[in-house]
Amino acid sequence: MYLIDTNIFLEILLNQKNAEECERFLKRINNSQDAFYISSFTLHSIEVIMARNKQEDALLNFLLFIEKSKIIKIDTTVSDEREAVENIERFSLDFDDSVQLTISQKYNLGIVSYDKHFDKTPVKRVEPLHLLN
Repeated sequence: MYLIDTNIFLEILLNQKNAEECERFLKRINNSQDAFYISSFTLHSIEVIMARNKQEDALLNFLLFIEKSKIIKIDTTVSDEREAVENIERFSLDFDDSVQLTISQKYNLGIVSYDKHFDKTPVKRVEPLHLLN
């Protein structure tokens, strides 16, 4: 079971260097035996970024993909948000990463991410290529 970090989706949406690898990974999710999750924080972050960049069509396609996929959305509670604030200092993370860490810990999830900041936490981080093999 894995939480998919924001950067995996942004690689594709912003056409970054790992876009193709991320696209292949996301296409295989519906055929995987593993369960995959997205945080509401990730969803809202992507919505803000894409709307700010005036990429509403790409945003609508992304939301449709999430809606039709087996990816499960996790909402945070106020208690989760408090824990995330505490994790900022505990693990020297920014708030975005701390929210992802808090969710991963709460639900015992690994995290699919390129962000090496997670390597200094108890959560297991894997890159998409690892799950493609």
